Amino acid sequence: MNTKSLKVLEYYKIKEKIKAYTHTTAGKDIIDNLEPYTNVYEVKEHLQETNEALLLLSRKGSAPFEGIYDVRSAIIRASKEASLMPMQLIRIAQMLRCARLFQNYVGNKTDELSSRVLEDICIGIVPIKKLEDEIFMAIISDEEISDRASSLLFSLRKSLKDKNASVKDKVTSLVRTYARYLQESLYTIRGDRYVIPVKIEHKGSVPGIVHDQSSSGATLFIEPMSLVNLNNEIKEIMLKEKAEVERILAELSYKIYENINIVSNNANIVWELDFIFAKAGYALEINAIIPKVNEDGVIDITEARHPLIDPKVVVPSNIYLGGEFTSLVITGPNTGGKTVTLKTVGLIQLMAMSGFLIPAREGSMVSFFDEIFADIGDEQSIEQSLSTFSSHMTNIVNIIAKADIKSLALFDELGAGTDPTEGAALAVSILENLRSRGTKVVATTHYSELKGYALKTSGVENASVEFNVDTLSPTYRLIIGVPGKSNAFEISKRLGLPDYIIKSARENISKETLEFEELVQSLQEKSIKVERDARESEALKLEASKLKDKYQEKLYKLENIRENAMYEAQREAKRLIKNAKEESDVILKNMRELEKLGYSSEARQKLEEERLKIKNKLDSIEIHVEKNNETLGEKVKNVKQGEEVYLPSLNQKVIVISKPDKKGEVQVQAGIMKINVKVEDLRVSKLSAEDKKKAKIKKREMKLNLSNVSTSVDLRGMDSEEAIFTVDKYLDEACLGGLKEVTIIHGKGTGVLRKSITDMLKRHGHVKAYRLGNYGEGGSGVTVAEIK
Repeated sequence: MNTKSLKVLEYYKIKEKIKAYTHTTAGKDIIDNLEPYTNVYEVKEHLQETNEALLLLSRKGSAPFEGIYDVRSAIIRASKEASLMPMQLIRIAQMLRCARLFQNYVGNKTDELSSRVLEDICIGIVPIKKLEDEIFMAIISDEEISDRASSLLFSLRKSLKDKNASVKDKVTSLVRTYARYLQESLYTIRGDRYVIPVKIEHKGSVPGIVHDQSSSGATLFIEPMSLVNLNNEIKEIMLKEKAEVERILAELSYKIYENINIVSNNANIVWELDFIFAKAGYALEINAIIPKVNEDGVIDITEARHPLIDPKVVVPSNIYLGGEFTSLVITGPNTGGKTVTLKTVGLIQLMAMSGFLIPAREGSMVSFFDEIFADIGDEQSIEQSLSTFSSHMTNIVNIIAKADIKSLALFDELGAGTDPTEGAALAVSILENLRSRGTKVVATTHYSELKGYALKTSGVENASVEFNVDTLSPTYRLIIGVPGKSNAFEISKRLGLPDYIIKSARENISKETLEFEELVQSLQEKSIKVERDARESEALKLEASKLKDKYQEKLYKLENIRENAMYEAQREAKRLIKNAKEESDVILKNMRELEKLGYSSEARQKLEEERLKIKNKLDSIEIHVEKNNETLGEKVKNVKQGEEVYLPSLNQKVIVISKPDKKGEVQVQAGIMKINVKVEDLRVSKLSAEDKKKAKIKKREMKLNLSNVSTSVDLRGMDSEEAIFTVDKYLDEACLGGLKEVTIIHGKGTGVLRKSITDMLKRHGHVKAYRLGNYGEGGSGVTVAEIK
C-alpha cells in the first residue's frame, strides 16, 4: 500500500489511537510495523481475531495483562547464557504467568462463545509453571531476593541478623564508655562497619581504626578495636550472602536459558495478544463491528462514521459502490462534508484491511483492494515550484499509471485549480479512463459537467451532500443517486443580497439550467424518502426472513421431539408389560408348586381363572399400546433400499441399505453405524415426501453455506472413538462447504488421539493429503488436512 494514501487518509492517526491500548512496547512495535494485509485470507482472519477479542472483553472483562512488561532484552540476554537481574527474572515470570492465564481466558467457553482464531494462537503457548513458581518464590520484588530462595541464604541471613544484634549491643556499650570523647552519644556505619564519632582532640583516647572524617574535620569516625572481629564476621557473612544471591540468580537464569525457545515463543504470543486486544479495546471505544469482506470491489457500508470525528457530532453516512455502478461522483457546496465522506470511505477500507473493526452498523461490507489511491488536499510545493493544479496532476499521473480493476481511487475536487472548462474536460476523461479499467472511483467535484457525465454514463452514479437552506448549514448526509444543487441563489438571498441582483443573475442563466436545478432539488427530496424507505424495507425483510427460518427450525425440532417422546413412551409401556407378564408367570409357577402340597381341584380352578384374568388384562393393555403405536407411525410394509424410516429402538431415523433377507431382517445406516434390524421393528417416517425434500434441501443449503462451516474442529477431551466419529462428520460438512484445507485440533498429550486421527485420514475418501501443523498453526498439537 502506498504511504501517500496512508498519510492522506490519516491511517497513522488510527494506529496511534490503538497504541494507547497496548500494555507493552512490543505491542506498540507491532502496530508501528503494521500495514494493510496483502491477501483477503489474512484480512478475514485478523478481523475475526479482533472480533473474538472484543467479544471476550465484553463478556469476560479485562484480559490478564496484569504486571506484564516488555522483556525482549532480558530474553536476548538469557539466550546468551548470561545471568539476569532480579527485576528481569521476575518480569519474565510475570510474562509466563500472563501467557498461561491467557490459555484459560480464551479456552474457557461461556454461552457458546467461539474464539477459533485466538484458540489457534493460544494453542502454541507452553505453560512452564514450575519455573514461573521458582522465580516468584525466590524473588520478592525488583531488587529483593527472598530468604526462601535457598536454605543457605536463609541460614546466612539469620546469622547476619544475630551478628548485627550482637554488634549493636557491643557498640551501644562502647558509646556509653567513651561518651565524654564523642561528638554525639550514638553510633553510625561507614563502609558496612560500625563506628563511633570521636572528637578529633580525643582520637588517642579511643583505640581503633579511623574510617572517615566529618566535612568540618572536627570528628573522626573510629572503629574501636573491640569491634573489629565482630565487624569482620559481619562483612564475611555479607560476602557469602552476596555470593549465594548471585548463585541463585545464575541458576534461575540458566533455567530460562534451558527453556529459551519456549520462553521466547510464549513471549511472542503474548506480544501478539497485546496487539490484538489493543485493536479490540479501540473497537470497543468507537462501537465498531466486524464487516463482511469480498474480493469483487463491492462496498456497502451502512451508517459509516469517521473514527477521528467526535462521536457526539459525527453524522453517519450510507456509502455503497461496486454493484450497479463502479464510479461515484459527489457534488455539493463547500464545507458540506464531501471530503470527510471521501476520507471515511478510504479510512474504513484501510482499517478493515488491517484487521481493525470499523465504525458502522452490523451487516456492512467492505472489499479487498490491492491498492488504494488518494488525491486529497492542497499540496503545493514551493521547493518543487508546483502549483495546486500541478501538484494534483502529478499525483493523478501516478494513479493512472498503476490503477487497475483491483484498485480504489479517491479524488477530491478532481480537475480543480485550472480553467473550469479544461478542468472539467480533464476530469471526465480521467474518470472515463479509470471506469473502463474497472477501477472503483469516488470523486468530489463542483463541475456541473461531471453531473451530466454521471447521469448519462452507465456504471457512474451521482451523489450529493445535503444542505439545509433554511439554516444555511450542511447536514453532512450523503445522498446517492442525486447530483448536488449549488443553492447559490438561496444562500445569497438569505445572506442579504438584493433581489434585483439575484433576478439579474437568474436571467443570465439559461432556462434549461434552471429547470435542471429545480429537477435536481425535486429528485433530491424524493430520493431521500425512497432511500430511507428502501433501507427500512430491506432491514425488515431480512429480519422477517431470519424469524421465519428460526421458527420453522423450532417447529421441525418440536415435531421431532413430540414424535420421539411418544415412541419412547410406547417403548417404556411395552417394557412394563413384558416385566408384568414375567412377574405373573413367576407367581403362577409358585402357585403350582403350592398346589402339589395339597390344594383341591376347586382351588386349582380358581387359580387358573385368576391367571387368565391377569393374562387377558395384560393382552388388552398391549393391544391398546399397539393401537396407539399405529397412530404414531405405522409399520413399514414394503421396504425399499434408500428409504428413510424410523427405528424406535434407536430413537432416530435411519436409511435402508439392503433388501430383507430370509430372517426378515434388513441392514440400515444410522449415522456411521450399519446394523441389522427386523423389518417389523421399522416405522414409516411421519414426514411427507415433500417435507423430506424441503428439509433435505434446507439441510444441504445450510451445509453448503461456507460461513456455517468452521475451518477447524477441536477434539481435545474426546476419546478415540468419539473423535473419529466427530472428524468423519466434520469432513463431510467441510467437503460440502467447499473448504480446501481444515485444521484438526487434537492436542499433544500422549499422541494416542493424534495416531487415531492420522490412521483415519489415511483412508478417508475426502482427504487428499495431511500434515502436522507448522509454527503458528499449533505445531504437533494439530493436523492440517487438504480436502479433495
